[in-house]
Amino acid sequence: MSPPSKALPPHLETRLRGLKQVEREQRRRASAVKNRALLQLAEAVQQASEQILAANREDIASLKAETTAAFRDRLTLSPERIAGMITSLNQVAALPDPVGEIVEDRILKNGLRLQRVRAPLGMLFMIFEARPNVILEAFSLAFKAGNVILLRGSSESLATSHEIYKVMDAALGQQALSPSPFFGLEDYDRKLVDALLHRSDLIDVVIPRGGDKLIQMVQKTATMPVIKNDRGLCHAYIDATANLDMALKIVVNGKTQRPGVCNALETVLVHAAIAEQFLPRLFAATDAFSLQWHVDAASHAILKDFARVDLAKPEHWDCEYLDLILNCAVVSGIDQALAHIDRHGSRHSEVIVTANAASAQLFLDEVDAAAVYWNASTRFTDGFALGLGAELGISTQKLHVRGPVGLQELTCPRWIIQGTGQIRD
Repeated sequence: MSPPSKALPPHLETRLRGLKQVEREQRRRASAVKNRALLQLAEAVQQASEQILAANREDIASLKAETTAAFRDRLTLSPERIAGMITSLNQVAALPDPVGEIVEDRILKNGLRLQRVRAPLGMLFMIFEARPNVILEAFSLAFKAGNVILLRGSSESLATSHEIYKVMDAALGQQALSPSPFFGLEDYDRKLVDALLHRSDLIDVVIPRGGDKLIQMVQKTATMPVIKNDRGLCHAYIDATANLDMALKIVVNGKTQRPGVCNALETVLVHAAIAEQFLPRLFAATDAFSLQWHVDAASHAILKDFARVDLAKPEHWDCEYLDLILNCAVVSGIDQALAHIDRHGSRHSEVIVTANAASAQLFLDEVDAAAVYWNASTRFTDGFALGLGAELGISTQKLHVRGPVGLQELTCPRWIIQGTGQIRD
């Protein structure tokens, strides 16, 4: 093996080499052992919920005054979000273990038996911003799928992350999982991240989960494969045949239920035949949220007398706001909607609202996105909501994994070949 391309502090080098050794044991760890550990961890989080919330309040209090509302929301924990973390751990424990699953089994004419069998990816490096609940989601999926994981959050979640890591260490220790199959990195020096991204001798896959700058930096720097969880610039196309009551519910939910997440809507495209009827109703339905609108000329002609409506600038169509801001354009039909999405979309989640099955099928077939919906909110592009227990993010790339990154996506099939002495002529 070639020497490491970048040296780490000696204590971290030792710790990560130890984690790499744990990886061998983790690969063959029995499902029952992994499930007991996850259930123990869920119970431990329940018991420590007040301490975790107190640490989170400390992080929130330390935020700068100019911190955006979306960032505050992602960082903030509540009793309900703690309950969601506990539910997620229990759900992952209940899911089938993908490790060892035979995805293909056949015998060649020469008698060789070929099997493709799911195996763990190895050591994962998860870099995340703001959302401390990612720690438990990432660990539970990595652990159940037979991997070990290095976690590195942002300094803004320092106290919360520290408290969660303590709970994890104690719970896993009670299950005799020592050395631990995870390591929470609490040194927030960015130079250290750069060094880690050059250590393909230790790290098998890196998973960035955050803003554009983080993802671009990881893509440019990493010497190991990247599972990219990119931004979500999601669109809703309201077709001429749409049930307008349904369309209102889907757009309001997609934009306002939790605007600071990647599966929230950023742009609504409305068929010209229904725009004059639909847009005033949509404005009224969202008025309580004080939504800011950036609209095209046709939409502006309809909404010009309404508050908080201005003409969109070219750059607005490419903005992921993560806030209570909505783009709106009137289109001549599905072809123009598809062209707009192809030009401005981020390949994350897109939805058509229509009663026309042919139009829906055309949209489903032609939209290039990880998740495409017919008459449902984009907010369901989420591992928890789709029954995966949790997720490490929504991958918008096309190699290895696309969409929610769940248990199966943290494994890859490998070939197992059994013979009876065959040799190749």
